[in-house]
Amino acid sequence: MYYANTPVWRWLKSGALVFLGLFLWMGGNVLLAYWIDATALRYATAYGFVLIAWGPLTHLVVVPAVIRLRRTAENPVVRRIVRHGSKINFTTFLVIVAVVGTVGPGVMLLDFSSGFGTDGSDVTADLVCETDGDPITCELETAAGVDHVVLLSGGEEIDRSDEPPYAVSAPRDSLSEGPSGAQFVIELRDSNGETLRRFIRIV
Repeated sequence: MYYANTPVWRWLKSGALVFLGLFLWMGGNVLLAYWIDATALRYATAYGFVLIAWGPLTHLVVVPAVIRLRRTAENPVVRRIVRHGSKINFTTFLVIVAVVGTVGPGVMLLDFSSGFGTDGSDVTADLVCETDGDPITCELETAAGVDHVVLLSGGEEIDRSDEPPYAVSAPRDSLSEGPSGAQFVIELRDSNGETLRRFIRIV
């Protein structure tokens, strides 16, 4: 890594790592919309997210500094540290990835789920939700062709309403975890129990 370190080579390595980081970050977020509980995907997404900044930092700042200090440092402690500069840098990177993957900050997790979860039905409905309180509540301001409405979380039915305005509610602690936080699903159904339209909401 350190023997070829011309400016052009630094920029090429940095650009390649940014591209790889973007690929892993965006790809991981798309897959997490389908496999919400996939732990490996969360860490792969975190790896890409951190790599976007860490790749250029490594090859434009850390590597040149380590090379320079290996040649010029006189303090034995500094020389001992820079001798293991690549290991320290990579270990720090992995620790940050582990922390980010475990915490899962909102800035890392993008919401691709809403578009996937909405049925393309012709049912006309305006869903209004209040997600600031506990419990969260939703109701339909307008609804045509709807027999009943159910609120689902983690695939389980939490509440159901058979009469307009089809108001449903759920405790916050009953919501399942999605790629961007706690989420729930509102399904508009006909008299046969068939889903006419589906809404996914993030709390």
